[in-house]
Amino acid sequence: MEFFQDLFTYAFLQKAFFTSIMVGIICGVIGCFIVLRGMALMGDAISHAVLPGVALSYMLGINYLYGAVLSGVLTAVGIGVINQNSRVKSDSSIGLVFSAAFALGIILITMAKSATDLTQILFGNVLSVRSSDMWLTLIVGCIVILSVLLFYKELLVSTFDETMAAAYGLKTGLIHYGIMVLLTLVTVASLQTVGVILVVSMLITPASSAYLLTNRLSTMILLAASFGALSSIIGLYVSFIYDLPSGPVISLATTAIFVLVFLFSPKQGVIRRKLKMKRQRVAARQQ
Repeated sequence: MEFFQDLFTYAFLQKAFFTSIMVGIICGVIGCFIVLRGMALMGDAISHAVLPGVALSYMLGINYLYGAVLSGVLTAVGIGVINQNSRVKSDSSIGLVFSAAFALGIILITMAKSATDLTQILFGNVLSVRSSDMWLTLIVGCIVILSVLLFYKELLVSTFDETMAAAYGLKTGLIHYGIMVLLTLVTVASLQTVGVILVVSMLITPASSAYLLTNRLSTMILLAASFGALSSIIGLYVSFIYDLPSGPVISLATTAIFVLVFLFSPKQGVIRRKLKMKRQRVAARQQ
């Protein structure tokens, strides 16, 4: 009860609560397309590759949104250029580019004067979220949700059958880079909540949990957004009550939900499948 009493009392906790829920929702939404397209490694790459852009923004005294978006987009383009112009496979080009970008970001962090703030970017601290961060998250959330609503059919077709999408005249390359831009924006919005290191858990885990529960994209998006929001609420509550870092706790909350779904999902759950197989064996013996 102490948490909920403080929630109605302290403005910083209200901002943290709203921001963490919004981050959970937008990570769940965009994470569905990342999971279905088999781009989990790309999501990891983009989340790490924004670090040099964030560091440069701090050093130049500008909003870190600009540097992070530029860095993320350049990373996606760089990976695409290597894929299209060499024999290097996709996973290798992703590892090559994002490891170089992340290493550059670490070097820039050591050169920056505000190293404490940049350390929070790595691991997140939602309890120190500022009003500007909260509004940035809201704006990014509106952009992501509106983009998915407006281009849902195009995203649906290109996600499940890129060849058919191209045959219909859809610009699959443009859609791919559009998703990369949205992914970069979501990563930037998640920096204060879970940090660069753990944002991939918010992108992948809620969407993976939803994937085990449904075969419909629209339902998957709603479930993933719900799981993301629930994880953020649980993580914020536990981190506040027990004075733990918010980012890792939220990440573990997403994992706990996945484990429950993995074990008890009505159709895909491990325990449900084992019970079904056991019943089938018993029925076969009785025959």
